[in-house]
This record gives sequence, C-alpha cells and structure tokens, in this order.
Amino acid sequence: MKNLFEEVRIGDVTLKNRLGMAPMTRSRALPDGTPGELAAEYYGQRASFGLIISEGTQPSDDGQGYLNTPGIYTPSHIEGWKKITSRVHNEGGRIFIQLMHAGRVSHPDNTPHHRQAVAPSAIAPGVEMFTAEGMKDIPTPRELGQNEIKEVIQEFRTAAAAAIEAGADGVEIHGANGYLIQQFISENSNHRTDLYGGSIENRARFAIEVTKAVIDEIGADKTGIRFSPQGTLNGIMEGESGNDAYRYLIGELNKLGLAYLHIMNFGNEPFLQEIRQLWTHPLLVNRPGRSLDNLSVDLDNGVADVVTVGVWALANPDFIERLKQNAHLNEVDQNTLYGGDEKGYTDYPFLNQ
Repeated sequence: MKNLFEEVRIGDVTLKNRLGMAPMTRSRALPDGTPGELAAEYYGQRASFGLIISEGTQPSDDGQGYLNTPGIYTPSHIEGWKKITSRVHNEGGRIFIQLMHAGRVSHPDNTPHHRQAVAPSAIAPGVEMFTAEGMKDIPTPRELGQNEIKEVIQEFRTAAAAAIEAGADGVEIHGANGYLIQQFISENSNHRTDLYGGSIENRARFAIEVTKAVIDEIGADKTGIRFSPQGTLNGIMEGESGNDAYRYLIGELNKLGLAYLHIMNFGNEPFLQEIRQLWTHPLLVNRPGRSLDNLSVDLDNGVADVVTVGVWALANPDFIERLKQNAHLNEVDQNTLYGGDEKGYTDYPFLNQ
C-alpha cells in the first residue's frame, strides 16, 4: 500500500497522497441550501485525504433532489462554502465541489419551489424517495424543452464560477448514479427524438456541452467528471449499448484535457481496463464494497491514479493515519448518515482520542 501515500498531480494542484474522499450526501445544509454550521469542521477533519470531493451540491432550485442538500448558486451559499474551503486549505487539504443536478430523482416536497422535477423525458424512475413526511414515490418529471436545456447548462456554468469564488480547487460534474446527466445518457430514461436523444452522439451531447461550459468558465484543469457505467441506481438501465455510449463519451471528453475522470466501478474489470486506455489524464476509481486489503490494487496495476473511499471516510476522519499505522477503523453509524447534528457527523473519534 506504499504507493497510496505518494504525491500526484491532478489538474493544477498536487495532492499529498493518492486517496480521495468520495462525494457523499449528508443532508445537513440549512433549508436555503447554505452549508450547515458544522460543515467546515466535518470537511476540515478529513483534510488529510489527498483530495476531498464534496457532497452533491445543486446548481439551482430545480437541481435539488434530497432534503437539506447544499447549493452553490447564491451569495449565501458562496459564503458558507468559503468557510469550508478555508478550513480544508488551512489543514493542508484540497477540495473539489461536486455539481449535482438530480433531474427526475427529486420530489416537490424536497425543493424550495415545490415544482415538478425536470428530466430529458417524462419517465418516472420507479423508486421511492425520503421526504419530511417519510418515503414517497417519485412523481413523473416534466420533459425539458431544448431552450430549457441550454438554461440548465448555464446553471452548471454559473455554479462552477461560484464554486471557484468560494475557494474550491475545482469542481466535479456528477454524471453518475442516475442523476440528470446519466438520465440523458441512458436509453431507458431518454426517449427524446431531437438533438439530445436517440443516437449515442445525441445522448452524450448534454454531458459534453455541460463539460465544455464549465471548462470555458473555470478551466479544464479545475474540472473533473464522474460516471458509473452500467450502474443501476435510481432506475437507470443502460442496456447493451451502454458501454458504447461511454466509449464515445470518454473519448470525446479526453480531448478536453480535464483534471480527472472519476469512475464508479461495479466489477466490470475488462471495461475499466478499456477506460484506462481511452483516458490519458488522471483517473480516479471508486469500488463500492471493496475490502481494505484490496485498496491499492488499482494503483498497483496501473489502472487508477487515485482511489476514492466513502463510508470509511465518514466514520474515520483520520483514515489516512489509521491506514499508515494499520490501526482499527471506527464503524459507521447507519442511523446518522442523513440529517441531524454532530452525532455521526463530526463526533467520530480520532486515534489519539
């Protein structure tokens, strides 16, 4: 595991190690989307990771999916994130803010304007979502018009600029886990017949246009993107053509010189190897359910430049030091993952405690 602790260059920043904290929703923002009072402490505690990728952060009112998630499109949001980025930088860390538009994976009860969700097509995901009144079926979304698609792209651009104003080292565009960008990519959630649907090139168009807009605003060296090929979260079924769509998409994005590509790998090893050949820039790999013994395998095999971890980072703010010392890990409290106060958020003990 020695190579986990080596420096690596990502975009225009040097990471002090090759371990990243994966983006994870915590639902502890204020009702207006401003990060909560404890957020700076939460992220600052974990600044020993080479890179922190923040929880999914909506670029607009329409982009919100879950209760109490943060935004990055108002002056209040920017001021809240400044506290976080300052704390992380003061602790010697680096942080990218993840821009996440949930698309159809939303409920009117969870958004500030209580409007119907938007998506590439009026197709419900067929899953439930937590609201203040408990679990509810996600309603059918409204199909975006072509002019509205341009407006959403502009929202990503504006949010990226706000993230940099807030002191972030960059942004990660969330194109995974069944949210808006993957909804455009997947055949089962995109039944459009215009420039944004049908062929692989058309279904990839939205992801490429969002990425180009963000690059134009903040630079390629501050822009990453995340995909989850063949992931089935939130009602996505990419089918037999799914890998072909990512072959095309990753090939096109590779030309843009992004800071990194972040892949959630669900066990498709041959395709991960293929992605490594297609992508000539830094590659981050996240493997849900991996064992600690296998943490450095993708680095050892030359597949990944950085590996990202999730739950271990939640329960172990000093995960890096514990790994170096081969120390025991705290167990995560599943009951405090979403919402609440400091319990299960900033009160996990450090080794010296």
